[in-house]
Amino acid sequence: MLNHGKYLAETHLVSKIIPIFAPMKIKEIWFDAEHIYGRDEEGHEYSQSLLWYPKLRTATDEERAAYTFGFDGIHWRGLDEDISFESFAYDDTEPTPLQRFFLTHKEINVAEFARSLGMNATLLRNYINGFKPSAERANAILAHIHKLCKEMMAACF
Repeated sequence: MLNHGKYLAETHLVSKIIPIFAPMKIKEIWFDAEHIYGRDEEGHEYSQSLLWYPKLRTATDEERAAYTFGFDGIHWRGLDEDISFESFAYDDTEPTPLQRFFLTHKEINVAEFARSLGMNATLLRNYINGFKPSAERANAILAHIHKLCKEMMAACF
């Protein structure tokens, strides 16, 4: 397989060059308190929530500045964190309210929360990581969060 910029030729299968989409390449990045921003080769700007990248979210300015651009993404060796270029173009660069809740409350043990709800823990993790629950399932998760909050508020010592 030969890669010629925006074209790909598979000489052993076809004899012509087939146009494909070239991968996005971020050339510049910067941060604010909640987001990482990137600008690609054509000047388009993108952003992603730092909730997806907790190590970057809590990193110092010096740690954030210590990155390298790779073939398909950005790497922070000191933080052991990677972001792919293509992730800047994802439709879901901002967490949903359900995702935001679990991403900002790391003190919640997802497996135990799922067990107490009667849900498979892997399924709940999938919802947190991007799969969309049905409205009925999302409401059940929210109702369980409210139930636990009421129990915690009733606690007395």
